[in-house]
This record gives sequence, structure tokens and C-alpha cells, in this order.
Amino acid sequence: MTTVKLPDGSLKEFDSTVSVKDVAKSIGSRLAKDALWGEIDLQPVELDYEIPQGEPVNLKIITKKDPNALATMRHSCAHVMARAVMRIKPGVQLAFGPTIDGGFYYDVECDEPLTEEDFPAIEKEMAKIIALDEPFERLDRPRADAIQVCKDLNQDFKVEHIETGLADDDSLSFYQQGEFLDLCRGPHIPSPRRIGAFKLLSIAGAYWKGDQSREQLQRLYATAFFTQAELDAHLELLEEAKKRDHRVLGKRLGLFHIDEMVGQGLVLWTPKGSFVRQKLQDFISEHLQRQGYDQVFTPHIGKLDLYKTSGHFPYYQDSQYTPLVDREYLSQLAEEGCTCGELSNLMNEGEIEGYLLKPMNCPHHIRLFASEQRSYRDLPIRLSEFGTVYRWEQSGEIGGLTRVRGFTQDDAHLFVTQEQLGEELIGCIELVKIIFGAMGMEDYTVRVGLRDPDSSKYVGDPENWDLAEQACREAAQTLGKEFSEDPGEAAFYGPKIDFVVKDCIGRKWQLGTVQVDYNLPERFGLEYIGSDNKPHRPIMIHRAPFGSMERFIGVLIEHFAGSFPLWLAPEQGRILTVSDKSEEYGKRVESQMRDAGIRVKGDYRSEKLGAKIRDGQLEMIPYMMIVGPRDAENGTVSIRDRIDGDLGAIPVEEAIAKFQSEVADKTVRRKSS
Repeated sequence: MTTVKLPDGSLKEFDSTVSVKDVAKSIGSRLAKDALWGEIDLQPVELDYEIPQGEPVNLKIITKKDPNALATMRHSCAHVMARAVMRIKPGVQLAFGPTIDGGFYYDVECDEPLTEEDFPAIEKEMAKIIALDEPFERLDRPRADAIQVCKDLNQDFKVEHIETGLADDDSLSFYQQGEFLDLCRGPHIPSPRRIGAFKLLSIAGAYWKGDQSREQLQRLYATAFFTQAELDAHLELLEEAKKRDHRVLGKRLGLFHIDEMVGQGLVLWTPKGSFVRQKLQDFISEHLQRQGYDQVFTPHIGKLDLYKTSGHFPYYQDSQYTPLVDREYLSQLAEEGCTCGELSNLMNEGEIEGYLLKPMNCPHHIRLFASEQRSYRDLPIRLSEFGTVYRWEQSGEIGGLTRVRGFTQDDAHLFVTQEQLGEELIGCIELVKIIFGAMGMEDYTVRVGLRDPDSSKYVGDPENWDLAEQACREAAQTLGKEFSEDPGEAAFYGPKIDFVVKDCIGRKWQLGTVQVDYNLPERFGLEYIGSDNKPHRPIMIHRAPFGSMERFIGVLIEHFAGSFPLWLAPEQGRILTVSDKSEEYGKRVESQMRDAGIRVKGDYRSEKLGAKIRDGQLEMIPYMMIVGPRDAENGTVSIRDRIDGDLGAIPVEEAIAKFQSEVADKTVRRKSS
């Protein structure tokens, strides 16, 4: 007897062995036609998978309406793309071909490098393969046989991956489609003709397994959708995203600079970019003061032992800079005959006297808490810092402001009692909401990151974890919107609440986080004296509403397409003279506006007015104020609004009042679609 339990709770029984597709047929012909694959007890299986007899199993039949369907279809398309590349470029070595947000990629090594000029030929070959409609057939092989299969195919990367990355797997699966055979866990869609519409997008460099010392591969990016209309809409979005690329706009608007002599992933802020950053910092600082935060400053380095105690070393060792060895200690090791290899091992193991470039601010704030005796009357203690931290990111992963090696967090750590925890969490969440509202980023979702019960990476008492996770759930509930619970997404020391913002063109960004931590206070032995005159352990809250200033500003540039709201704009207005005769009046207006706190500059060049206007438009100036002889006579300026166009001539005092009101309200204005 084969028994399956469907998502609606109903049971279906069969006298003999049946496949997933057989079950779909028994439910209805439409479902059988639309079915892509199934999930047996949450594990993906193909439609021809035969369901074991005996105990009932939970079965979900997946169609393209399922949220996971698109990713699986794209993965099948990645196989088709790899097959097409191998057809037009013999001798290709395959690495990995996963799905990603917005599409998929495949890393390959070719004797003759691929270029975008090859895209039409690859897409044409993909269309031929799809038209053949050869199914994706799963082949399971014992470990030794799997290695031999890859050797016979001359796929050295696959052999290495089996021997190292899949060292614990006794059996491995391949998928075959015609002459193409690839190591893959699956699942795949039943028919290539179900792929829909696809498009190759770009080529980038990538190192094998992200290791700069290994082979450099080519990463072929592509995307696919079930319909052409969906693909067209996505391509249109990509074009709009290109226009908003913060790396391009940041350079054009003179906001920041990345200098190879300084180092990859290390941002140099220009005066204009520094203004935006400082304005954001001032904005949040006002709210921090209202909520009772105390600002602190801590060093950019700390002793290695500090991070060993916190657990950041070795938990995040791969993303940290190599320890800085004390000069005297290094001399001592040299005298003892320590070799470079031995020194490297000591560094990797943390068995040295040295320092780390600060990867986190929290251990420093913990030591500030511990610097004096605390009473329950002192709590909550809220310590905030715009603290710069350093992470070793792979060079291939560094990009603009969103992935850097040195970044400043709007960081704060709260030390609270159990009774204060809920209220303080709500206060942290309210701060995030204030920021999003001021930036016009009110479309966001909330994720509660929980521990994975099957993982050993989490530290601390399970009972404390239960308390922390429940506190996060209850705080998230106060937002009045649905939130997801994501097992495995917690930090190693505690659960967290993450905020995922959707920008004005629909892209999602993870910005802002709040974390509950019972463990670091335990690891550092933190105490306060309670009302019972006995020592108690505080609870720690980590929160960063912006996340990092670099990433947030990068997202903000793209969200506004470089057109910052007036209160954030480095240059709020520009005086444009019709001719040299109006320069004197233009300078009087400029001085008057500056005295009123408006950030304006004058363009007094002997250029045509049209050229000055075009320059102002390219530089995203919110308001251009044109002055001529009639304006000088009437005490007016003719305003050209970046959003609404020409507003006509108005008195200077009225223009100042308009700008001051817009700044005070932190108005976010956009062109109507």
C-alpha cells in the first residue's frame, strides 16, 4: 500500500507502487500537465520518482505557480546553456552553475575565451537543444564510479569537487540530456520545452571556488522566465538598474572614489559624498539622543584575545584580515628560528600575541560596559558608535559601495534586563521604521533569523536561545505586517530581525538588523547588581538601522537614481545667470540663500543658458534659479524644478521659504510615472 498526504491534509491510497506523476494524474489531468516535480517530506524528487510503500509520506506537487519553480527551471536552463557552450567551444571545463537572484550563471574554462559576440551563437544552440526536448535523466552512481565518470569526461573541476567538497557523499547524482552529462543534485523540470524565454546577459571573471590562488574562470550570466512578457519586463528593469548603477552615478556626481593605490574595497569619500554621509549620521544621531543613547569611540584594532573570547575568531576567520603581530613578539619568534610556514600556522590558529583590525564593534562596547560596576538602576545602557570595521572580502566579490573591505556601521549595543528586553527591541525597530520613512523606503519585509536545530555552529544555552527567539517574534509582531521565520539565518550568538527593503524599481536590499544576544554577556562574564543586591547577567541587543553607511548610501544612490531629496542633496540649488550683466544680482541672491542655510552655488560662466541648464541636469541639482535683468529689477528668481520643470518667477524670500519647508519636512519627491 502506498499512502500520500497532500498539502490540504487529505490522504490518497494506492494498491501498488506509484510515481509522483501518477499521483498528479489521479488528482486531475490539468495538474498532471502542469506538474514540474514533487517534494516528498520536503525533499525534491522528479515526477517519475516512485513513492515508497509503507508509512504515509507528505507529497507536494510543484507547478510553475510555486515560488521555487522559477529557480528550478532556471537551473535546467543553466544545463542547456552549458551544453550549448560545449557544442560551440570544444574542450570546455565546467565548474558550477547555480541559480541566483534574477537568473543563473555557469563558471567555465575555455581554451578560447568567450566574449559577448558569442552570445547569439550560444542562444541559437540553446534553442536547438530545447526544441529537441530531450528529458533530464537522473543517474545515481557510487562514489568511485562518479569520480571515474568525471575523469572519463575530462572534467577535472568536477573530480576535485567530488574528492574535496563532496568527501562525505557515498553516492552522487548526475543528470543526462542527450550527449550532455553533468554532476548535479537536481531536481530538474521534466521537459526542456517548459523553459520558456531566456537571455544571456554578461560575462565576468571568477576564481575556482573563490580562491584567488586558483584557476581564473569565466562566469557566464543569464536569466530565464516562463513567459516572454516576464523576460521583457525583467530586461527593462535591468536597463533601468544600469541607469541607476551607483558606481557610475557616484563617479559622475563626484560622491566617492576607489583608488587602487589605496586598496580595493576601501572607499575615499569626496566632499559631496562626505556631506551626504554626515547628513545621514546627523539625522540618526538626533533620534539616538531622543532615545537615550550615549555615543562612544573605540579603536580600529583590538587584541586577538578579545575576539577569541567573543568567538569572532575563529568563527569569522576567513572574512578577517590576518592578525597584526606585535613587533617585539615577532622579533622573539625570529630569534627562535620560526619559519614563515610556522608563523602562518600560528596566525591561522590564533596562537600568537597580536591584534586584529576590528571586524566587529561589539567586543569593544562590551569592555566599556565592564569598565565599571553596574546597577539595575543604570540599565538599560545604550552605547552607539559610527564605528569602522574591516572584513577581508574576496577581490571578485568587491563592488562599489555595496561590498567593501572597510565600512562604517551605525552600530549600537544595548545592555538590558529580561524585563526591559521587549520594550527596547520595539525601540530599535521604531528607529529602523523612522529611517525607511525618511528615505521613502516604506515597502519592506521582515525576516526573523532563527538557529538551525541541526547545526552545531550556534553557541550558548538552548533555553536562552528559546527566550531570545520568542522576543524577536514578539517584537516583529508589533510591526503589524507579516514576517518570515528563517531557520539557519541567526548569528552564531543569537537570533535577529532583518529588514529587506524594496526600492522604487522593485529590487530587494537587506538593510538594517536587530539582534538579541544572551551569549556574549556570558562569554565575557558581564554582570550588574540587581534589586536583590545579587549579581545578574545582562542581555545584549545589537542593532544597526543603516547596516553600513557605505552599503546604505550605495543603495540610496540607486533608489533615488542620484537625485537625492533636497535635505540630502550636497548642492540644493544653483544660480544661473542669463548673461554677465546679471552676475552681481546672482551673487546677491546666492549670498542671501546661503545666509538662510540653503546650499547653493552660482554658475557665472560666459556660456549659453541652455548649456548651464544641461550641466545642472546632469549633476542632478534639485533647483536651478535663473536670474536676468527683470529678476534683478523685481527681486525674483525664475525656478527650474528638477521634478516639475519651470515654476516661473517668484520672490527670493518665497523661494527660500519653499526650500526651508521642504528640507524641514524631509520631503521625498519623485516624478510621476
